[in-house]
Amino acid sequence: MSTSIDSIEHVTKLGEPFKDERGVIQPLISMENPQIGSAVMITSKKDTVRANHYHKEDWHYCYIVSGAVNYYYREVGAKGEPVKISVSAGEMIYTPPMLEHAMLFTEDTAFLTMSGGTRKQKDYEADLVRVELV
Repeated sequence: MSTSIDSIEHVTKLGEPFKDERGVIQPLISMENPQIGSAVMITSKKDTVRANHYHKEDWHYCYIVSGAVNYYYREVGAKGEPVKISVSAGEMIYTPPMLEHAMLFTEDTAFLTMSGGTRKQKDYEADLVRVELV
């Protein structure tokens, strides 16, 4: 699958929240999206890096619960500098297959990752190709 960076909206627009006297329900992913194979909560310390890889077939959404991250990405095999976007609490990033990506945490951060594939280590590693963006 070829991915054009120009056609990707990495920071995903969230639906309107439902609010009442009990609190707020914030929709993250609608039923229109593909089936989710895993959802994990990840914490990362300030100035650490995660990812530095791409997925051959898997995709994922990362919803930033608290903290902030600089998200770097570029097409697989591209030689130029990766694109950098800053993402804060309450925002969500989408990463399609075949997109090199890395995350540099600018604050202690907690984020929820929802993906199409399972998080079983054997399956996860089989779909992963490590690169060095950051």
